[in-house]
Amino acid sequence: MRPDVVSFWHGPLDGLRLTCLRSQVAAGHKVTVYSFDPLPGLPDGVGNAEAEAILSHSFAERLRPPQPDGSWRDWTILQFSDFFRMRLMAEKAGLWLDADVLLLKPVEIDPAKPYFAWERPRQLGNSVLYLPPDDAIVRAFEDLMEQDELTPDWLALRHRLTFAWRQWRGRSNRLSDIRVAIYGPAALTALARRGGELQHALPKQSFYAVHAEPKLFFERSNFSALLADPGIIGLHISPKGRGGEKPIPGSLYAWAAETFGAP
Repeated sequence: MRPDVVSFWHGPLDGLRLTCLRSQVAAGHKVTVYSFDPLPGLPDGVGNAEAEAILSHSFAERLRPPQPDGSWRDWTILQFSDFFRMRLMAEKAGLWLDADVLLLKPVEIDPAKPYFAWERPRQLGNSVLYLPPDDAIVRAFEDLMEQDELTPDWLALRHRLTFAWRQWRGRSNRLSDIRVAIYGPAALTALARRGGELQHALPKQSFYAVHAEPKLFFERSNFSALLADPGIIGLHISPKGRGGEKPIPGSLYAWAAETFGAP
């Protein structure tokens, strides 16, 4: 089946994300972005839904205290979205795609099976994610969210030691402070391994061909092989602060902007 696409965003959307959202609509998906505040300028065909109905804004305070003006600090948005996508899975909302996933073709899933891909050797990515609502990974996150401390039982030994050291030094009692992706790809990988679900992982090339090398997307290059590769379904782009730049002529970004609509 071709699932609905869902995502979460906090703050203004840049040109890169708008282009990626257009590509998701062009692939034939119904696309909804959840947010706490209205998102002006969304592309045609992209809906905007209230995030509070999925996960309360106040949950972010369990990750770390807000700034004096009430805004979220440093890693909060990224970690909040790690929990938010799991709540969407529990609600049977659809396929999660990060707002910086450029789709080159439609995504087809079996709703009874997990859908994710290797981001790098030995680690899954969670930028593209579908899990059945009764999946053990979803249940593990639901159980975790009932804890005040948000300390998973699937932590790797190195993370347990780091956390214990920080507590001993009096630096922090919050696990969320030790690593930005502590609830993200590492957690997904550990839980998929524990549940015997790694067999469902797609090859890295399916979505992460340019993820670790943003220059392949943003700078002038011969990208014809990427577009011709039948194994590439989409491209997760790690913009490294370049999402608001104008596309460089001859770049894959320029091709995407021309194909799906200029930012």
